[in-house]
Amino acid sequence: MLKIANFSAVIFDMDGLVLDTEATYFIAWQQAAAMLGYTLSDAFCYSLSGLNGQAIREKLLAECGDNFDLQGFNKTATSQWRKHINDNGIAVKQGFKELLAFIVEQQLPYCLATNSRTANALECLELAGLSDSFTTIISRDNVEHSKPAPDIFLKAADFLQVSIQHCLVLEDSHTGIVAAKLAGAFSVYVPSNAPINPLTLEHCDAMHSDLLQVLESLRA
Repeated sequence: MLKIANFSAVIFDMDGLVLDTEATYFIAWQQAAAMLGYTLSDAFCYSLSGLNGQAIREKLLAECGDNFDLQGFNKTATSQWRKHINDNGIAVKQGFKELLAFIVEQQLPYCLATNSRTANALECLELAGLSDSFTTIISRDNVEHSKPAPDIFLKAADFLQVSIQHCLVLEDSHTGIVAAKLAGAFSVYVPSNAPINPLTLEHCDAMHSDLLQVLESLRA
């Protein structure tokens, strides 16, 4: 049951869960692809949600062909992403600040667990005005295997000195939910994209539309 008394720690994903970064990535990817003469559909971009860099590269080659200029794409996408966030910033997802304040009030340990590299995570948090929100960040740099492997969540629980079975994991992607299930955590799915994958619902323990709903459930 999703009640605060049932958990000893909370683990947050970043992209799409704490920060509305995925939309900015999609825009940059589509613009970079168009500049190279390719089209990436919204559905294809959604399919990359939660994946690590290597998995994204593999899917791009499968979608666009072996001759696709990955190096040029990555360089252009990075440039387009920085231009977009410099103009528009990075939005914080609804309910995050209220939920974090409640967790701090309850004196529960918490951390960020992301497939992003540490440097990228720190940059995104700073751009969103959340530099001081997480003293502990477990990233792709800290584990051998990224999500959907369970390593990042197991590492996070170990760092927090809490059994993974007593951790609440908050995720927005199928990849993250699979990782949480494999780790043995209680997972809540807060989807950042539609349509919702039925397989994700089979793997998660609960689903809420946003973090405000998560907060309401924990308080109940």
